[in-house]
Parts: sequence; C-alpha cells; structure tokens
Amino acid sequence: MNQNGLDKLGEFLENYLDCEIQISNPIKLSGGAIQQNWGLDVFVSSGEWAGNQKMVLRLDADTSVSASHSRSEEFAILKVAYENGVSVPKPLIFSEDKSLFGSAFFLMSRVSGVSEAHRLVKQTEHTKLVEELGQNLARIHAIPLTLPELSFLPSPPENPARESIKLYRSFLDNLSQPHPAIEWGLSWLERNLPPVKEIVLCHRDYRTGNIIVEEGKLKAILDWEFAGWSDPMEDIFWFTAKCWRFGKYDRSAGGLGKREDFYHAYETTSGRQVDLSFQSFWEVMAHVRWAVIACQQAERYTIGNEKSIELALTAHVVPELELEILSLTMEG
Repeated sequence: MNQNGLDKLGEFLENYLDCEIQISNPIKLSGGAIQQNWGLDVFVSSGEWAGNQKMVLRLDADTSVSASHSRSEEFAILKVAYENGVSVPKPLIFSEDKSLFGSAFFLMSRVSGVSEAHRLVKQTEHTKLVEELGQNLARIHAIPLTLPELSFLPSPPENPARESIKLYRSFLDNLSQPHPAIEWGLSWLERNLPPVKEIVLCHRDYRTGNIIVEEGKLKAILDWEFAGWSDPMEDIFWFTAKCWRFGKYDRSAGGLGKREDFYHAYETTSGRQVDLSFQSFWEVMAHVRWAVIACQQAERYTIGNEKSIELALTAHVVPELELEILSLTMEG
C-alpha cells in the first residue's frame, strides 16, 4: 500500500463521511491468497465514527480465482451474517470506485487476535473455541434462503454435490497436466453421491485459518468469498477434513480439538443432526476440491505470468492431497 493509495482512500472517506480523515500504519495482513487485506488506523474527526478506528481494507489480490464472489457480493454476505448474529467483522463501507485501487473494495472493522492456523494449532486444545465454531456454523446455516439481500446467489442446485463434481472436473480438464489421483477421487465421488436432505447457506471455506481467535475465544469468521447454497454437511466435514488440521492430525476438529465437541455444539444450536454417514463423502470432496484449487494456482505460477509467492507455495500441497484422496477411497 503506497502513499498515493492512502491519499486516495483518505479523500474517498472524507467525501463519504463529510469530515477530516487521517490514515496511518498500513500493514498487509496474513492470509490473503485470494484477496488482499490491509490493516489501517483511521482517525475520524467527527460524526458517528469519531475517534481512532481500526479498519481492514479488502480488495482483489493478484491470485483471485474466478469461482470466488466479487467484493460487492462478499460484502452483502458479510452484512447478512453480521445481522444474523454470526461472529464476523462489522461491515462498514463498500465502493465500486476502481480509480483508487483498480478494483472494487470494502472496509470492515479490524478484529484483534490471531488468525494464522499454524499458530492456533500449536496452542493447547481449544474445547470452548471448537464449541463456539459449532454454534456459529449453526447460525450461518439458519440464515433464510429467501433474503432479498442474497438474491444475487444462483438458485439452490437440485444436488449441490453433483454440481460441484461437474465443476471440479471441468477445472481439472483445463489443466495442462493430468492428475490421475484427483480424477480417481472425482470418479469415487460420482459413485458414492449421497442423497440431498437439505440445502442451506454454507460458508464453504469454514476452517482454521479463516477465523480470528483471542485468548481462546472466537472473535470473527473471515473470508466469505465462496459462500453459497449447499448441503450443511459440506461445511461440517470441510472443517474436520485432515487437510485443514495443519499437522495436528489427532485433533479432528480443525486441528483445534475434538470433532465430537464441534458436532455437539452444532447440533444443540441448530437442532439438526450431524449425519455421520455423509462424513466419508464430504471429507473426500474436501480433499478433491482443495487439490483442484491448488493445481490451478500452481499452473498460474508455472505456465502463466503471475509470479506470486502464494501461488508458488500452493503447489507443494498437491502430492499430499493426492495421497490422502487415495487413502480415503481405497475401499471405495
């Protein structure tokens, strides 16, 4: 974030809030493989927000993927989540003005705490945190499908899993190199497609690394750019999938604690049972989906013109994911 960008943002906020603005201490926040996040200290001279404010500027990164929502859509989802009692940063301002940063952007409150997954899983087991995550996921899944604010989302598919398999296969077919282990995983998913019992609003990237934690308590759920209609079991078993435990494989709830505590909190809050008969399917789906995305990101670095360190580092997870796909489907 250069001074020119800060100056433009300051002018934008002065016009928007009709008061004097001072922006200082820009810092690029961790994460942001798909979107950029900048922490800002913003002094507002008067009005409702008068005083020193901690904000986050969120805009497109060079490594954005086409399957993710636009900033306007993500802001709308964040606003709905906030209004429905989900622990998220408070959404503040959205703008389509591309003259500032070359893309649309939004501002949200900056939440203090730790978000880096490798730091969170190194701490002692987080039973209370795991329970809070189950409760918040239940609140997300309770958001009504009929809200006009979410009308931009495509109509709920008849079978979300089948549509996802088609999408990931099309992504795989467009890669320059074959990936037989991932192809096998997709074929296994097609053979083991579960029935559709319910469709809800899902976060679709609900995992350690997309949360902020302070003193063992959940402060915020981040990164809503993949949210959409799906089977609630997709979110539950994405969170428990081995690929999102960050080395703490004995802690099946996101590397943080026990999956049983996560399930119980979710069930108690939602009134919905976690269907363990779906576990194998959705955990294989989690590894296949992440493997496909990782392959896409890697090719953008190796054969494209996007020389991003985030893209380069993503490639190293592909063999591990392929091995896990084979391990999970050996009897299928």
